[in-house]
Amino acid sequence: MKTDFYKYQAQTSPHPLAMEISHAEGSYIYNTDNKAYLDFVAGVSACTLGHRHPKVVDAMKAQLDKYLHVMVYGEYIQESAVALTKLLATHLPESLQTTYLTNSGTEAVEGALKLAKRATGRSEIISAHQAYHGNTMGSLSIMGFEERKKAFRPLVPDVRFITFNNEADIENITTKTAGVILETIQGGAGFIQPKNGYLEKVKKRCQDVGCLLILDEIQPGIGRTGKLFAFEHYNCVPDILVTGKGLGGGMPIGAFTASHEFMTLLQDNPKLGHITTFGGHPVIAAAAHATLLEVVSSELMTQTLEKEILFKKHLKHPLITDVRGKGLMLAAMTPSSEITNQVILRAQDAGLILFWLLFEGKAIRITPPLTISNEEIIKGCQIITSILDDIQANQGV
Repeated sequence: MKTDFYKYQAQTSPHPLAMEISHAEGSYIYNTDNKAYLDFVAGVSACTLGHRHPKVVDAMKAQLDKYLHVMVYGEYIQESAVALTKLLATHLPESLQTTYLTNSGTEAVEGALKLAKRATGRSEIISAHQAYHGNTMGSLSIMGFEERKKAFRPLVPDVRFITFNNEADIENITTKTAGVILETIQGGAGFIQPKNGYLEKVKKRCQDVGCLLILDEIQPGIGRTGKLFAFEHYNCVPDILVTGKGLGGGMPIGAFTASHEFMTLLQDNPKLGHITTFGGHPVIAAAAHATLLEVVSSELMTQTLEKEILFKKHLKHPLITDVRGKGLMLAAMTPSSEITNQVILRAQDAGLILFWLLFEGKAIRITPPLTISNEEIIKGCQIITSILDDIQANQGV
């Protein structure tokens, strides 16, 4: 299987972890030798309720018994997609009422960028340095990390960059700007939270110049920070909300949400202003509806903030310089990328799944399922600190 993996399946890096998976359940992934791995990554923030949550699986099975794909997006009325978008609207501000479902987060970003241009009649998009919004050409164009972009130029023009949390840069948002897109909490940069009312100030500037604020909640959304969406912590409601990852409960999905008035702009002039074949797929929508319903109707979001405290309590170590982030979107920082690499690789050998962030080499990603237990948190933290003890003792760090 490993030989075929390398030969026939395209790789994303020269050295994939290449663990051969047998099955997964709850907070654990099992390899083909039936070794259990405690999952502190959740498919990179995607498996909100852990692996194969029974309510998600049951919802998918029920939909499988009815129908699969029947028509391109938006033509037929399909119950699971309607239920999902209505449930989202129920738990969002009134200005975020209508949702377009896509296949992935990056597709949702593409739709949001198009909507901002269509709504304003402008072309300039402003993003942030060290931003990550996906890898399709529009999303790549607004990535704030040149090393990952330069091989694919020319990209979409009329993109400018500001520095996240730099208030002076807000003045670069002008009457030429169609939209400002920001991650509510910067992910690849190291789980950087907005401070000093930064998002509120950006939103006011957008209102003053007549452009739209797009908040990318693909990673922090769906309860991961202790609120359904992270913008609720920062008193800033976007004009367009983008989500994905954790919304699907382990299935591929993306979505962008705006006012009904804005969304109707994609219906005409031109017609079919944004189209997709498989967006809103009934089985995936059923999984997402079950996931969202469980998050909003349970104590998971409250528990997420309690689990953040537990993580920070048990991740105290001389080689952990900081624990950034909010809720269960955490990054344990070490003094160097070399130490971080050792911890992540050695943790897998010890039965704990950790991962990297895109741009911040010193960060250890900790984004477990929201359903992880306190006992599992403590167990995983003990593995991390034990590895750090060994690094400290044997390498004189």
